Amino acid sequence: MNESRILLTNDDGIDSVGFRALYDALSAIADVTAVAPADDQSAVGRTMSQQVDIADHELGYGVSGTPVDCVVAGLGVLCPDVDLVVSGCNKGANMGAYVLGRSGTVSAAVEAAFFGLPAISVSLYIEGGNDWAAMASEPADYDTAAEATKYLVEHAHAEGVFQAADYLNVNVPFAGNDAVTDPPAMRVTRPSMRYEMAAERDDDGKIELRDNIWSLMHAGTVDDPEGTDRRVVAGGDISVSPLTAPHTTEHHESLDRLAADFSLGTAESASGDE
Repeated sequence: MNESRILLTNDDGIDSVGFRALYDALSAIADVTAVAPADDQSAVGRTMSQQVDIADHELGYGVSGTPVDCVVAGLGVLCPDVDLVVSGCNKGANMGAYVLGRSGTVSAAVEAAFFGLPAISVSLYIEGGNDWAAMASEPADYDTAAEATKYLVEHAHAEGVFQAADYLNVNVPFAGNDAVTDPPAMRVTRPSMRYEMAAERDDDGKIELRDNIWSLMHAGTVDDPEGTDRRVVAGGDISVSPLTAPHTTEHHESLDRLAADFSLGTAESASGDE
């Protein structure tokens, strides 16, 4: 079997610890080309630029742009002959339906899907409260995420996973989390539909926006349904959500009637103007 060719990107930046850990791990089984943001582009979603600068990097290419810029530039010019796009490993989880659209890590996988390529986005859930940013600072902290990603790269395509899914969103619990088993199991999940964004005006008149789900997870009080991504990761296991990228549509007879009535009314109005 020929060696897989992978475009590796992320949103934390090409010099982030999690990115290097994934690059080193995947390079043992595949031909990896890094095309990643030159600096931190977290939570930019599918933001895209009209023009980006490209700089050579020891791992591949550093891009002065977003994760989506990296995928488009990579697949369009820099490494158009890859077989798979991998995005990560992100420092911080990307779970729940409402989070996925704002995640740069996940958005890179979505963009790859529109190119017709399978993709895997990978994130590390760190149960650290306010000090989470200081945690998972060593490559070894990403070993479990790297092993899970390698396993999926080696087996998912051959097993026909990407015939039904456009991309896989993977969330791995940090080994320092209290709930993590050794080793954690890998479980197939669906994104949680629970929404926990809130807004509050402070004494200065500014409005603070906050996502309350993280404090709930830190407190161990998440009660998402069984089989959802956050419930599985909070329980100490690896979540793999098989997802599709294009927006789906559903036939609604009521909308058909509305459209027909509008068209009829427009025609009658035009007739009356004659």
